[in-house]
Amino acid sequence: MTALEWRASLSLASIFGLRMLGLFLILPVFAIEAARYPGGDDAAMIGLTMGIYGLTQALLQFAYGLASDRLGRKPVIVFGLLLFAAGSLVAALAPTLTWLAIGRAVQGAGAVSAAVTALLADQTRDAVRTKSMALVGGSIGLMFALSLVAAPVLAGWIGLVGIFGLTALLAVLGVAAVIWWVPPEPLEHKNQPRGRLADVLHSSALLRLNFGVFVLHAVQLAMWLALPAMLVQAGLARDHHWQVYLPAVLGSFVVMGGSLFQLEKRGYLRAVFLTSIGLLALVEIGLWLEVGSAPGLMGVGALLFVFFYGFNVLEASQPSMVSRLAPPRARGAAIGVYNTLQSLGFFAGGMVGGWVMKHGGASVLFAGCAALMILWLLVAWPMQAPASVSSLPPAKA
Repeated sequence: MTALEWRASLSLASIFGLRMLGLFLILPVFAIEAARYPGGDDAAMIGLTMGIYGLTQALLQFAYGLASDRLGRKPVIVFGLLLFAAGSLVAALAPTLTWLAIGRAVQGAGAVSAAVTALLADQTRDAVRTKSMALVGGSIGLMFALSLVAAPVLAGWIGLVGIFGLTALLAVLGVAAVIWWVPPEPLEHKNQPRGRLADVLHSSALLRLNFGVFVLHAVQLAMWLALPAMLVQAGLARDHHWQVYLPAVLGSFVVMGGSLFQLEKRGYLRAVFLTSIGLLALVEIGLWLEVGSAPGLMGVGALLFVFFYGFNVLEASQPSMVSRLAPPRARGAAIGVYNTLQSLGFFAGGMVGGWVMKHGGASVLFAGCAALMILWLLVAWPMQAPASVSSLPPAKA
Protein backbone atom coordinates (compact mmCIF):
# COMPACT_ATOMS: atom_id res chain seq x y z
CA MET A 1 0.00 0.00 0.00
CA THR A 2 1.08 3.59 -0.58
CA ALA A 3 1.71 5.99 2.30
CA LEU A 4 -1.66 7.61 1.69
CA GLU A 5 -3.42 4.23 1.73
CA TRP A 6 -1.69 3.28 4.99
CA ARG A 7 -2.74 6.58 6.55
CA ALA A 8 -6.33 6.15 5.38
CA SER A 9 -6.50 2.53 6.53
CA LEU A 10 -4.97 3.11 9.96
CA SER A 11 -6.92 6.28 10.70
CA LEU A 12 -10.28 4.86 9.67
CA ALA A 13 -9.54 1.58 11.45
CA SER A 14 -8.88 3.61 14.60
CA ILE A 15 -12.29 5.29 14.24
CA PHE A 16 -13.97 1.92 13.89
CA GLY A 17 -11.93 0.57 16.79
CA LEU A 18 -12.68 3.44 19.18
CA ARG A 19 -16.39 3.28 18.41
CA MET A 20 -16.59 -0.51 18.69
CA LEU A 21 -14.58 -0.56 21.92
CA GLY A 22 -17.18 1.73 23.44
CA LEU A 23 -19.90 -0.71 22.35
CA PHE A 24 -18.11 -3.93 23.26
CA LEU A 25 -17.23 -2.73 26.77
CA ILE A 26 -20.95 -2.73 27.52
CA LEU A 27 -21.77 -6.25 26.35
CA PRO A 28 -20.05 -8.45 28.98
CA VAL A 29 -21.48 -6.51 31.95
CA PHE A 30 -24.70 -4.91 30.69
CA ALA A 31 -27.23 -7.50 31.84
CA ILE A 32 -25.87 -7.57 35.39
CA GLU A 33 -25.39 -3.80 35.75
CA ALA A 34 -28.72 -2.86 34.11
CA ALA A 35 -30.60 -5.01 36.64
CA ARG A 36 -29.71 -2.42 39.29
CA TYR A 37 -31.78 0.33 37.62
CA PRO A 38 -35.46 0.97 38.43
CA GLY A 39 -37.30 -1.45 36.16
CA GLY A 40 -34.23 -3.67 35.92
CA ASP A 41 -36.16 -6.72 37.11
CA ASP A 42 -37.84 -6.94 33.69
CA ALA A 43 -35.69 -9.31 31.61
CA ALA A 44 -37.57 -8.43 28.41
CA MET A 45 -36.88 -4.72 28.95
CA ILE A 46 -33.19 -5.43 29.51
CA GLY A 47 -33.12 -7.39 26.26
CA LEU A 48 -34.86 -4.55 24.41
CA THR A 49 -32.47 -2.00 25.90
CA MET A 50 -29.50 -4.04 24.76
CA GLY A 51 -30.86 -4.78 21.28
CA ILE A 52 -32.49 -1.48 20.36
CA TYR A 53 -29.08 -0.14 19.36
CA GLY A 54 -28.95 -2.62 16.47
CA LEU A 55 -32.48 -1.76 15.37
CA THR A 56 -31.97 2.01 15.13
CA GLN A 57 -28.61 1.45 13.47
CA ALA A 58 -30.22 -0.81 10.88
CA LEU A 59 -32.91 1.77 10.14
CA LEU A 60 -30.36 4.52 9.48
CA GLN A 61 -27.34 2.80 7.91
CA PHE A 62 -28.64 3.24 4.37
CA ALA A 63 -29.61 6.88 4.97
CA TYR A 64 -26.08 7.63 6.19
CA GLY A 65 -24.51 5.84 3.22
CA LEU A 66 -26.71 7.69 0.74
CA ALA A 67 -26.06 11.00 2.51
CA SER A 68 -22.31 10.39 2.29
CA ASP A 69 -22.65 10.02 -1.50
CA ARG A 70 -24.37 13.40 -1.69
CA LEU A 71 -22.91 15.47 1.16
CA GLY A 72 -19.44 13.99 1.48
CA ARG A 73 -18.10 11.23 3.73
CA LYS A 74 -16.39 13.27 6.44
CA PRO A 75 -19.32 15.54 7.43
CA VAL A 76 -21.60 12.49 7.76
CA ILE A 77 -19.03 10.60 9.87
CA VAL A 78 -18.51 13.56 12.22
CA PHE A 79 -22.28 14.02 12.65
CA GLY A 80 -22.77 10.32 13.39
CA LEU A 81 -19.97 10.18 15.95
CA LEU A 82 -21.31 13.26 17.75
CA LEU A 83 -24.77 11.66 17.84
CA PHE A 84 -23.21 8.47 19.22
CA ALA A 85 -21.45 10.51 21.91
CA ALA A 86 -24.73 12.25 22.80
CA GLY A 87 -26.47 8.90 23.17
CA SER A 88 -23.66 7.69 25.41
CA LEU A 89 -24.11 10.71 27.67
CA VAL A 90 -27.89 10.14 27.83
CA ALA A 91 -27.21 6.52 28.86
CA ALA A 92 -24.60 7.62 31.42
CA LEU A 93 -27.06 10.03 33.06
CA ALA A 94 -30.10 7.72 32.77
CA PRO A 95 -32.08 7.45 36.03
CA THR A 96 -34.18 4.48 34.84
CA LEU A 97 -33.99 1.59 32.43
CA THR A 98 -36.33 3.44 30.06
CA TRP A 99 -33.90 6.35 29.76
CA LEU A 100 -31.09 3.84 29.34
CA ALA A 101 -32.98 2.37 26.37
CA ILE A 102 -33.40 5.88 24.91
CA GLY A 103 -29.67 6.47 25.22
CA ARG A 104 -28.93 3.16 23.49
CA ALA A 105 -31.34 4.06 20.67
CA VAL A 106 -29.59 7.42 20.15
CA GLN A 107 -26.24 5.61 20.15
CA GLY A 108 -27.50 3.36 17.36
CA ALA A 109 -28.63 6.42 15.40
CA GLY A 110 -24.95 7.35 14.98
CA ALA A 111 -24.64 4.70 12.27
CA VAL A 112 -21.39 5.73 10.55
CA SER A 113 -20.15 2.31 9.42
CA ALA A 114 -21.31 2.74 5.82
CA ALA A 115 -19.76 6.19 5.43
CA VAL A 116 -16.46 5.10 7.01
CA THR A 117 -16.24 2.00 4.80
CA ALA A 118 -17.12 4.03 1.70
CA LEU A 119 -14.41 6.59 2.50
CA LEU A 120 -11.87 3.82 2.95
CA ALA A 121 -12.91 2.40 -0.43
CA ASP A 122 -12.54 5.87 -2.01
CA GLN A 123 -8.98 6.15 -0.74
CA THR A 124 -7.62 2.69 -1.62
CA ARG A 125 -7.02 0.81 -4.85
CA ASP A 126 -8.89 -2.40 -5.67
CA ALA A 127 -5.63 -4.34 -5.46
CA VAL A 128 -5.16 -3.53 -1.76
CA ARG A 129 -8.80 -3.04 -0.75
CA THR A 130 -9.14 -6.38 1.05
CA LYS A 131 -5.96 -5.71 3.03
CA SER A 132 -7.23 -2.29 4.13
CA MET A 133 -10.62 -3.75 5.07
CA ALA A 134 -8.81 -6.44 7.05
CA LEU A 135 -7.09 -3.74 9.11
CA VAL A 136 -10.55 -2.42 9.99
CA GLY A 137 -11.78 -5.91 10.79
CA GLY A 138 -8.66 -6.51 12.85
CA SER A 139 -9.27 -3.38 14.90
CA ILE A 140 -12.82 -4.56 15.62
CA GLY A 141 -11.65 -8.05 16.61
CA LEU A 142 -8.92 -6.69 18.88
CA MET A 143 -11.38 -4.30 20.55
CA PHE A 144 -13.73 -7.23 21.15
CA ALA A 145 -10.95 -9.26 22.75
CA LEU A 146 -9.82 -6.27 24.83
CA SER A 147 -13.36 -5.62 26.04
CA LEU A 148 -13.72 -9.18 27.32
CA VAL A 149 -10.72 -8.59 29.58
CA ALA A 150 -11.29 -4.93 30.52
CA ALA A 151 -15.08 -4.71 30.94
CA PRO A 152 -15.39 -6.58 34.26
CA VAL A 153 -12.51 -4.55 35.71
CA LEU A 154 -13.92 -1.21 34.54
CA ALA A 155 -17.39 -2.13 35.79
CA GLY A 156 -15.91 -2.67 39.24
CA TRP A 157 -14.04 0.65 39.14
CA ILE A 158 -16.45 3.07 37.46
CA GLY A 159 -19.68 1.14 36.95
CA LEU A 160 -21.97 1.27 33.93
CA VAL A 161 -22.25 5.07 34.23
CA GLY A 162 -18.49 5.43 33.92
CA ILE A 163 -18.31 3.02 30.98
CA PHE A 164 -20.92 5.04 29.06
CA GLY A 165 -18.96 8.21 29.87
CA LEU A 166 -15.80 6.56 28.54
CA THR A 167 -17.74 5.57 25.42
CA ALA A 168 -18.66 9.24 24.82
CA LEU A 169 -14.99 10.22 25.19
CA LEU A 170 -13.92 7.56 22.67
CA ALA A 171 -16.46 8.92 20.16
CA VAL A 172 -15.08 12.45 20.57
CA LEU A 173 -11.57 11.10 19.98
CA GLY A 174 -12.95 9.54 16.81
CA VAL A 175 -14.17 12.97 15.66
CA ALA A 176 -10.68 14.37 16.23
CA ALA A 177 -9.22 11.54 14.12
CA VAL A 178 -11.64 12.31 11.26
CA ILE A 179 -10.75 16.01 11.26
CA TRP A 180 -6.97 15.87 11.72
CA TRP A 181 -5.75 12.39 10.75
CA VAL A 182 -7.97 10.93 8.01
CA PRO A 183 -6.79 12.07 4.53
CA PRO A 184 -9.05 14.45 2.56
CA GLU A 185 -11.72 12.96 0.35
CA PRO A 186 -10.54 12.40 -3.26
CA LEU A 187 -11.56 15.19 -5.63
CA GLU A 188 -12.98 12.75 -8.17
CA HIS A 189 -15.50 11.53 -5.57
CA LYS A 190 -16.74 15.06 -4.91
CA ASN A 191 -17.24 15.73 -8.63
CA GLN A 192 -19.05 12.52 -9.60
CA PRO A 193 -22.84 12.36 -10.25
CA ARG A 194 -25.29 11.12 -7.65
CA GLY A 195 -25.92 7.41 -7.46
CA ARG A 196 -29.26 5.63 -7.68
CA LEU A 197 -30.66 3.03 -5.30
CA ALA A 198 -31.72 0.97 -8.32
CA ASP A 199 -28.04 0.51 -9.22
CA VAL A 200 -27.60 -1.29 -5.90
CA LEU A 201 -30.81 -3.32 -5.67
CA HIS A 202 -30.64 -4.69 -9.23
CA SER A 203 -27.23 -6.30 -8.78
CA SER A 204 -27.46 -10.04 -8.04
CA ALA A 205 -23.83 -10.07 -6.88
CA LEU A 206 -24.52 -7.36 -4.29
CA LEU A 207 -27.72 -9.11 -3.19
CA ARG A 208 -25.73 -12.31 -2.51
CA LEU A 209 -23.28 -10.37 -0.36
CA ASN A 210 -26.12 -8.62 1.50
CA PHE A 211 -27.76 -11.97 2.24
CA GLY A 212 -24.41 -13.30 3.40
CA VAL A 213 -23.68 -10.53 5.87
CA PHE A 214 -27.18 -10.91 7.34
CA VAL A 215 -26.63 -14.64 7.93
CA LEU A 216 -23.06 -14.15 9.20
CA HIS A 217 -24.01 -11.70 11.93
CA ALA A 218 -27.26 -13.43 12.86
CA VAL A 219 -25.28 -16.63 13.44
CA GLN A 220 -22.49 -14.78 15.27
CA LEU A 221 -24.85 -13.23 17.79
CA ALA A 222 -27.11 -16.28 18.16
CA MET A 223 -24.29 -18.72 18.91
CA TRP A 224 -23.02 -16.50 21.73
CA LEU A 225 -26.29 -17.09 23.54
CA ALA A 226 -25.12 -20.66 24.15
CA LEU A 227 -21.30 -20.57 24.02
CA PRO A 228 -20.64 -19.07 27.49
CA ALA A 229 -22.69 -21.83 29.14
CA MET A 230 -20.74 -24.44 27.15
CA LEU A 231 -17.45 -23.05 28.41
CA VAL A 232 -18.74 -23.11 31.98
CA GLN A 233 -19.88 -26.69 31.45
CA ALA A 234 -16.40 -27.49 30.13
CA GLY A 235 -14.94 -26.30 33.44
CA LEU A 236 -13.97 -22.67 32.74
CA ALA A 237 -15.40 -20.00 35.06
CA ARG A 238 -17.09 -17.02 33.36
CA ASP A 239 -14.38 -14.60 34.52
CA HIS A 240 -11.79 -16.69 32.67
CA HIS A 241 -13.55 -17.05 29.30
CA TRP A 242 -11.17 -14.49 27.81
CA GLN A 243 -8.43 -17.13 28.16
CA VAL A 244 -10.15 -18.99 25.31
CA TYR A 245 -11.44 -16.01 23.31
CA LEU A 246 -8.22 -14.00 23.23
CA PRO A 247 -5.86 -16.70 21.86
CA ALA A 248 -8.53 -17.77 19.35
CA VAL A 249 -9.00 -14.21 18.07
CA LEU A 250 -5.30 -13.34 17.91
CA GLY A 251 -4.30 -16.69 16.39
CA SER A 252 -6.97 -16.37 13.73
CA PHE A 253 -5.61 -12.96 12.69
CA VAL A 254 -2.11 -14.37 12.30
CA VAL A 255 -3.32 -17.26 10.12
CA MET A 256 -5.62 -15.00 8.10
CA GLY A 257 -2.80 -12.51 7.46
CA GLY A 258 -0.59 -15.30 6.21
CA SER A 259 -3.17 -16.79 3.86
CA LEU A 260 -5.94 -14.45 2.66
CA PHE A 261 -3.90 -11.75 0.94
CA GLN A 262 -1.55 -14.15 -0.83
CA LEU A 263 -4.45 -16.28 -2.04
CA GLU A 264 -6.34 -13.23 -3.26
CA LYS A 265 -3.27 -11.98 -5.11
CA ARG A 266 -3.05 -15.35 -6.89
CA GLY A 267 -6.69 -15.23 -7.96
CA TYR A 268 -8.18 -17.58 -5.35
CA LEU A 269 -10.51 -15.11 -3.61
CA ARG A 270 -13.66 -17.00 -4.61
CA ALA A 271 -12.23 -20.29 -3.34
CA VAL A 272 -11.13 -18.87 0.03
CA PHE A 273 -14.45 -17.04 0.40
CA LEU A 274 -16.56 -20.17 -0.18
CA THR A 275 -14.19 -22.27 1.94
CA SER A 276 -14.63 -19.85 4.85
CA ILE A 277 -18.42 -20.18 4.66
CA GLY A 278 -18.03 -23.95 4.64
CA LEU A 279 -15.70 -23.81 7.65
CA LEU A 280 -18.27 -21.83 9.64
CA ALA A 281 -20.92 -24.40 8.76
CA LEU A 282 -18.59 -27.14 10.05
CA VAL A 283 -17.97 -25.14 13.24
CA GLU A 284 -21.72 -24.98 13.93
CA ILE A 285 -22.03 -28.71 13.29
CA GLY A 286 -19.09 -29.30 15.64
CA LEU A 287 -20.70 -27.19 18.37
CA TRP A 288 -23.95 -29.10 17.84
CA LEU A 289 -22.06 -32.38 18.40
CA GLU A 290 -20.23 -30.97 21.43
CA VAL A 291 -23.37 -29.73 23.14
CA GLY A 292 -24.92 -33.18 22.74
CA SER A 293 -22.18 -34.64 24.93
CA ALA A 294 -19.92 -33.31 27.66
CA PRO A 295 -18.10 -30.42 25.91
CA GLY A 296 -14.33 -30.42 26.18
CA LEU A 297 -12.43 -27.16 26.62
CA MET A 298 -9.84 -27.99 23.97
CA GLY A 299 -12.51 -28.98 21.46
CA VAL A 300 -14.58 -25.83 21.96
CA GLY A 301 -11.42 -23.70 21.85
CA ALA A 302 -10.34 -25.27 18.55
CA LEU A 303 -13.79 -24.69 17.06
CA LEU A 304 -13.68 -21.04 18.15
CA PHE A 305 -10.28 -20.59 16.49
CA VAL A 306 -11.68 -21.94 13.20
CA PHE A 307 -14.78 -19.78 13.62
CA PHE A 308 -12.79 -16.58 14.13
CA TYR A 309 -10.56 -17.41 11.16
CA GLY A 310 -13.52 -17.89 8.82
CA PHE A 311 -15.36 -14.92 10.31
CA ASN A 312 -12.38 -12.59 9.92
CA VAL A 313 -11.79 -13.67 6.31
CA LEU A 314 -15.43 -12.93 5.48
CA GLU A 315 -15.41 -9.65 7.42
CA ALA A 316 -12.39 -8.49 5.40
CA SER A 317 -13.43 -9.76 1.97
CA GLN A 318 -17.18 -9.02 1.87
CA PRO A 319 -17.10 -5.20 2.28
CA SER A 320 -14.11 -5.10 -0.08
CA MET A 321 -16.15 -6.93 -2.73
CA VAL A 322 -19.18 -4.69 -2.15
CA SER A 323 -17.07 -1.57 -2.70
CA ARG A 324 -15.58 -3.02 -5.90
CA LEU A 325 -18.85 -4.31 -7.35
CA ALA A 326 -20.86 -1.14 -6.61
CA PRO A 327 -20.89 1.73 -9.12
CA PRO A 328 -18.53 4.42 -7.74
CA ARG A 329 -21.31 7.02 -7.75
CA ALA A 330 -23.47 4.73 -5.56
CA ARG A 331 -20.74 3.24 -3.37
CA GLY A 332 -22.04 4.82 -0.17
CA ALA A 333 -25.57 3.62 -0.89
CA ALA A 334 -24.34 0.08 -1.62
CA ILE A 335 -22.34 -0.11 1.59
CA GLY A 336 -25.29 1.45 3.44
CA VAL A 337 -27.60 -1.35 2.28
CA TYR A 338 -24.89 -3.89 3.20
CA ASN A 339 -24.50 -2.45 6.70
CA THR A 340 -28.28 -2.29 7.13
CA LEU A 341 -28.49 -6.04 6.51
CA GLN A 342 -25.55 -6.51 8.90
CA SER A 343 -27.37 -4.67 11.69
CA LEU A 344 -30.62 -6.50 10.97
CA GLY A 345 -28.63 -9.73 11.26
CA PHE A 346 -27.53 -8.72 14.76
CA PHE A 347 -31.09 -7.90 15.71
CA ALA A 348 -32.55 -11.09 14.21
CA GLY A 349 -29.82 -13.26 15.71
CA GLY A 350 -30.55 -11.96 19.19
CA MET A 351 -34.32 -12.03 18.89
CA VAL A 352 -34.77 -15.35 17.07
CA GLY A 353 -31.79 -16.96 18.79
CA GLY A 354 -33.23 -16.12 22.20
CA TRP A 355 -36.59 -17.62 21.23
CA VAL A 356 -34.88 -20.80 19.94
CA MET A 357 -32.82 -21.12 23.12
CA LYS A 358 -35.94 -20.78 25.23
CA HIS A 359 -37.99 -23.35 23.33
CA GLY A 360 -35.40 -25.71 21.84
CA GLY A 361 -32.12 -25.27 23.69
CA ALA A 362 -28.53 -25.01 22.49
CA SER A 363 -28.71 -28.14 20.33
CA VAL A 364 -31.51 -26.73 18.17
CA LEU A 365 -29.76 -23.33 18.09
CA PHE A 366 -26.51 -24.71 16.69
CA ALA A 367 -28.38 -26.95 14.23
CA GLY A 368 -30.27 -23.89 12.98
CA CYS A 369 -27.03 -21.91 12.65
CA ALA A 370 -25.46 -24.75 10.65
CA ALA A 371 -28.48 -24.86 8.34
CA LEU A 372 -28.24 -21.10 7.73
CA MET A 373 -24.54 -21.34 6.88
CA ILE A 374 -25.21 -24.19 4.42
CA LEU A 375 -27.99 -22.14 2.81
CA TRP A 376 -25.59 -19.19 2.47
CA LEU A 377 -23.00 -21.46 0.84
CA LEU A 378 -25.59 -22.49 -1.77
CA VAL A 379 -26.60 -18.86 -2.40
CA ALA A 380 -22.97 -17.71 -2.67
CA TRP A 381 -21.81 -20.57 -4.92
CA PRO A 382 -22.48 -18.79 -8.28
CA MET A 383 -20.44 -15.75 -7.21
CA GLN A 384 -17.45 -14.48 -9.15
CA ALA A 385 -14.69 -12.46 -7.48
CA PRO A 386 -14.61 -8.88 -8.81
CA ALA A 387 -11.73 -8.03 -11.10
CA SER A 388 -9.22 -5.46 -9.95
CA VAL A 389 -9.72 -2.45 -12.20
CA SER A 390 -7.05 -0.07 -10.98
CA SER A 391 -3.42 -0.46 -10.00
CA LEU A 392 -2.76 3.25 -9.55
CA PRO A 393 -2.90 5.08 -6.21
CA PRO A 394 -6.00 7.22 -5.64
CA ALA A 395 -5.52 10.88 -6.49
CA LYS A 396 -4.87 13.26 -3.66
CA ALA A 397 -7.36 16.01 -2.93
